[in-house]
Amino acid sequence: MNLTEFSPLLSAELPLAEFSEHMRLGSGFIDDGAQNTLLESCLRAAMGAIEARTKKILITRRFNLILSTWRLEAGAQALPISPVTTLIQLKIYEQDGSFEVISPSQYGLLNDGQRPRLFSKTGGLPQIAPNGYAQIIFFAGFGDWSKVPADLRQAMLMLAASYYENRDAMVSGAGQMPFGVAALIEPYKRFRLGGAP
Repeated sequence: MNLTEFSPLLSAELPLAEFSEHMRLGSGFIDDGAQNTLLESCLRAAMGAIEARTKKILITRRFNLILSTWRLEAGAQALPISPVTTLIQLKIYEQDGSFEVISPSQYGLLNDGQRPRLFSKTGGLPQIAPNGYAQIIFFAGFGDWSKVPADLRQAMLMLAASYYENRDAMVSGAGQMPFGVAALIEPYKRFRLGGAP
């Protein structure tokens, strides 16, 4: 399984002004905006860390999922992140690089908040040949920044602030999140069912 983003968020889609206010950075000075690159870097890192822990995509983006075999749960293919809003396309590739675009009439989205799934409307998902793969293109995320749940927005700002304040420090156990951030994201973490990812 290989999950990638088609393109990163634009700077304008990130809450730079809100983060600057959260950090109580001064405004009205000649060098306003001088730290925007650093603030943006901290926001992107915080968003990535929260999304990795929760498997929830905060701001909506387009993703590309490659599968060499179906991993079915109750007859449907679980998608590794949520919330999934739109399935754009399903392609089945052969070993020689040729592919078939599967008609949307043959599959649908089971939009579960924890484990969204791609399901077949025709009795079974298309067969993936040896050395072939399936490509699923979809949109995932809560929406723009204003649509992200308030506790996840707060967690992202708090974690970005922690990254900003500790950017020059070598912290042992850097993989651990601050307690307040961990508490805010806990309800959004995906429950593991058996060996599911």
